Amino acid sequence: MPDLFLFLLAAMTLTLAPGPDNIYVLTRGIAQGRKAGLVAAAGFCSGLIFHTLLAVLGFAALIKAYPPAYHALQYAGAAYLAYLGIRTLRSASSGIALAAGGQGTAAVPLRRIYWQSVLANMLNPKVTLFFIAFLPQFVQREAGHEALQMLVLALVFIAQAFVIFSAIALFSGAVGAVFRRRASASVHLNRLAGCAFIGLGIRMALPE
Repeated sequence: MPDLFLFLLAAMTLTLAPGPDNIYVLTRGIAQGRKAGLVAAAGFCSGLIFHTLLAVLGFAALIKAYPPAYHALQYAGAAYLAYLGIRTLRSASSGIALAAGGQGTAAVPLRRIYWQSVLANMLNPKVTLFFIAFLPQFVQREAGHEALQMLVLALVFIAQAFVIFSAIALFSGAVGAVFRRRASASVHLNRLAGCAFIGLGIRMALPE
């Protein structure tokens, strides 16, 4: 696989491009800290395993060939992101009284953050289409073992995504720590995160 380094550079560029995954990690890290951001990063990278299996086994091509299946997945993902945003906004609103007393809002359990991230990634059809459009370009067909090559490329992609997402989580956690020193800051940070999730849901539901 002579183009593996080129693939890595392209994958890093695409991972750094703003999207639901890295924005979710960023907002979660700011609102709740480094650990929450790292858990979100791990969840999104775990979700990439699902898309890898779809691509390797050929199911992703079926989704691409059948537009209603793609749109169903698209709207499900958009609705889920909007649902997360509404829940976050409601959590912020219910914590205003607590913030006034200096206790802040209740933190979202790390296990819930992980599974929210996994599901949000799995319900993003654009990731599935990316895998079937991007990975085959770096497969050396004359060498054979195409499925194995795609699996290796996917694992490389997941590894670099986790490194980049973790860096975002650490950065956002440090930034959020500055704001969270004020008792009422967690309310505003959660409001910001909720609006971001709803915006991402609307963006996912819109046509290209």
